[in-house]
Amino acid sequence: MTPYVAEFLGTMILILLGEGVVAAVVLKGTKSENAGWLTIVIGWGLAVTMAIYAVGRFSGAHLNPAITLALFLAGDFPSNQVAGYIIAQLAGAFAGAVLVWLHYMAHWSITDNPASKLAIFCTAPAVRSTPANLICEIIATMVLVLAILFIGANEFTAGLNPLIVGALIVSIGLSLGGTTGFAINPARDIAPRIAHFLLPIPGKGGSDWAYSWVPIVGPLVGGVLGAWIYKALFI
Repeated sequence: MTPYVAEFLGTMILILLGEGVVAAVVLKGTKSENAGWLTIVIGWGLAVTMAIYAVGRFSGAHLNPAITLALFLAGDFPSNQVAGYIIAQLAGAFAGAVLVWLHYMAHWSITDNPASKLAIFCTAPAVRSTPANLICEIIATMVLVLAILFIGANEFTAGLNPLIVGALIVSIGLSLGGTTGFAINPARDIAPRIAHFLLPIPGKGGSDWAYSWVPIVGPLVGGVLGAWIYKALFI
């Protein structure tokens, strides 16, 4: 398996499981309807863990343009693979979103709230304030990148790293995710948002393009800051 195929498949798994748990909680008539934020956060953490286990040995399981960019800036990833990784991540995220749509096919028409349907595919702030929302995404992604670089600098029992990264996602979600939904990954937000726009989802409403740049720019800036801080203080 090539690294690019691995990034595609890994990101598809990430989105299928991560957005799948959101759908399970917010759509009408599911067995786990209204299970709450904790369920969503744990589900995303496990989604990251499973995706890393699936493709980590083939590509390093970046699964996130902010991680790819940060590793490049930290000197741990070649420049000639950055664009290919990001394209694969975007394509995988789109494919994962389509699979979520297919899996919950029977539940779209019985769910009345368009905002709930959009929340499955992409993030939205709890309180809409562009400067505050941008800062939240920057801080959360900076923590993500710093922690991943710290994890990479330590030796753990073989096979343990994906579990640690999954726990990191849960920690970020619980501590920092309540403000914006913690995108912390441009591919995780923009590609499924495009899927939401294109797919024939009954009563779906708009795709909130006015906000869509925040979960792209915020994570990219946060990733760069995390890489710079790591290089400045820990190398």
